[in-house]
Amino acid sequence: MIFKKKKQLSETVNFDPETQYAVIRSSICTGEKVAGFKNKTDGHFTEVCLIRTPEDERAFKETYGLESVKVEY
Repeated sequence: MIFKKKKQLSETVNFDPETQYAVIRSSICTGEKVAGFKNKTDGHFTEVCLIRTPEDERAFKETYGLESVKVEY
């Protein structure tokens, strides 16, 4: 069985800092991390990419011009 590696940040997602904030969701059980944006009013999460390495997190921050990203568990 062949698995294709998911492309990192293949398409940029619209990010509006007025209505959304950047967040990395981290699973307590598995440690899986997903970067994305959370709506400030209704809490809807929009997934952008899977974070496997520190380089993935750096690329996410660089792509969207972020200095820091909140981590939620």
